[in-house]
Amino acid sequence: METPPFSELGLPAELLAAIETLGYERPSPIQAKAIPVALSGKDVLGLSHTGSGKTAAFTLPLLARLDFNIRQPQALILCPTRELAVQVCEEVHRLGSKLGQLRALPVYGGAPMDRQLRALRDGVHVVVGTPGRVMDHLRRGSFDVSGIKTLVLDEADRMLDLGFRDEIEELLAALPDDRQTSFFSATMSRGVAHLIKKFGKDPVTVQIDQTAKSDSAIDQCCYEVRERSKVEVLSRLLDIEQARLAIIFCNTKRSVDECTEALLARGYTVDRLHGDITQQMRERVLRRFREGTIELLVATDVAARGLDVENIDVVFNYDLPQDPEDYVHRIGRTGRAGRTGRAVSFVFGREIHRIEMIERYTRQVIRRERVPSQEHVEGRLADLMFENVKERLEKGEFKTYESQVDRLLEQGFTPTDIASVLFTLVKENSGREFGEIAEDREVPGARGNRREPNARPQRGDAGPREPRAPREGPADNVDMVPLFFSLGKFHGVKVGEIIGMLYGEAGLPDGAVGHVKLFAKHSRIDVRADCAEKLVQISKGASLRGRSFVLDFDRGPRD
Repeated sequence: METPPFSELGLPAELLAAIETLGYERPSPIQAKAIPVALSGKDVLGLSHTGSGKTAAFTLPLLARLDFNIRQPQALILCPTRELAVQVCEEVHRLGSKLGQLRALPVYGGAPMDRQLRALRDGVHVVVGTPGRVMDHLRRGSFDVSGIKTLVLDEADRMLDLGFRDEIEELLAALPDDRQTSFFSATMSRGVAHLIKKFGKDPVTVQIDQTAKSDSAIDQCCYEVRERSKVEVLSRLLDIEQARLAIIFCNTKRSVDECTEALLARGYTVDRLHGDITQQMRERVLRRFREGTIELLVATDVAARGLDVENIDVVFNYDLPQDPEDYVHRIGRTGRAGRTGRAVSFVFGREIHRIEMIERYTRQVIRRERVPSQEHVEGRLADLMFENVKERLEKGEFKTYESQVDRLLEQGFTPTDIASVLFTLVKENSGREFGEIAEDREVPGARGNRREPNARPQRGDAGPREPRAPREGPADNVDMVPLFFSLGKFHGVKVGEIIGMLYGEAGLPDGAVGHVKLFAKHSRIDVRADCAEKLVQISKGASLRGRSFVLDFDRGPRD
C-alpha cells in the first residue's frame, strides 16, 4: 500500500524534523490512516497487528497536542507489560526529541516508587505505565489526572486478557470527560467492545487488512522433536541458521531456565527473560540483547508483546503456545520493517493438531522439516566458511600478509598446508565445526569394537597404548547410554584426556566407555548404562584442564 509522506498528515514541523532524523521515509498504513483522525481530536479505534507501527500512530498526534507551558500530565498511555511501557516511553522521547521541553515518565511495578513520586512532583507531560502501578499513584494522590487531554490504551485486548479490567475501568472513570481516547488492539474482542461502548465517544475505526494474520515475509516451519531431544536439535539449527539475534520462546519459567542452562553449557551467548526476573535485570538483559552482546534470548510470553528489537533473524517456539494468537505475536518479533525472517516450532505427538489449528487461524502453511544430522550441520558450516572466504577474495576485502606467507613458503611449507592451518585457526576461534565430521573415537573394550579390548586407558593419555592381554569387555547385549559433556575442541581438550579423567574420577570397569564424539563446544560420550548415573554424580565439581564442566545424560537424538 502506497502511503502519503508524513508532511501531508498535518504534523507540526518539530515532529517532522524528528521523523526525518530517525530516517522514516513514509508512514506505515496504520500511521497514514490514524494520525489525521487523531489530530482532528476524534476518538480512534485502531485495529492492527504487532509490528505495524502503531506506537508512532498514537504518539505523534499525542505530542502535537501538548502544551509545554503547563507542567502537569496531559497524556496517559496504558500498556499491558513493563517492557512495553519502557519501550513506548523511549519512542515518545525519540519522536519528541525536537520539542526540547518534553518530559515523559515510565510508570510500572517493580521499579522504585520514590523515583516515580519525585518525577511526578517535578512535573511531566506524558505518563506511560501499566494499569496496576498507575492506579497505585492515583489512589495515593501522587498522579494528578485533571489535566489529561489524551488517553491511549495500547494493546487493549492484552490488558484485558491479563486481568486489568477493573483497574482500567476505575482509571477511565476518574479521567476528565472531555479527553480524547484512542483504543489500539490486535483484535476486536468482546471486552474491547465493552470498553469502547462504556468510555468511547463514537471512535473512528482505523483497520489494517489482516486477512493474513501472520506476515508472509516470515518463513515458517516445524520439526517433530521429543522433549528430551529439543536442546540437541535446537543447537543444530542455531549452528545452521547463524542468526545474529534469535528469540527462543518457552511456555514455563522452568523450561526457560533449563533451556538457558543447557545452551550456556554448550557455549552459546544466551540469557533469559521471565516473570521471576527482577525489573533491573530485565532491563539489563534487554539492553544486552539489543546491543548484540548476547545472541540468544530465551523467554516466556511476557516478552512476546512489546519486545521491540530490530534485526531478529529467527524465532524458535521451543514450546508450542496454546493460543494461536500468541503464536502470531511470537513470530511477529522477526520479519519486521520489510525484512524477511524465520519462525521454527518444535512439535510432537498431539501437538501436530495444534499446528494445523494455527495454520487455519493464520491462513499460512507451516512447512514440515526433517531434523538435520550433525554431519549436515558441519557440512553447512563448511559451506558458509567457503562462501565467506570466496566473497572476501572476490571483493578484495582483506589485508595482505605477503611477508609472513613468503617466510612460511621459504621454510618449505606448501600453500595448501598454510591455508589449511589458517582455516583450522578460524574454526577454533569461532567455536563452530565445519568441513569435517566430529572427532569420533571408539574406546577399546566398548561394544561393537573391531579391535580386541585393551587395558584401561591411562589418565590423560591421548596416544596409542601398548596392548595388554585381552580382558573381558562388555557383552554385546550391554546397553550404552549417551552423556553430554560441556567441553569440546574449542576448549583444547582431547579424547584421551576425557577418557582418562572419566576412569580416574569414577574408577570405571574396563570397557565402560564407548564412543567419544568431540564437537566444537561439547562432546558426547557413550557409557555403559549401569555406570552412567554413578559417573554423573561423581563428576560434579570436577574439572579438566582447569575448567569446570557439565556431565549429564544427553537428551539429544542419537546419530
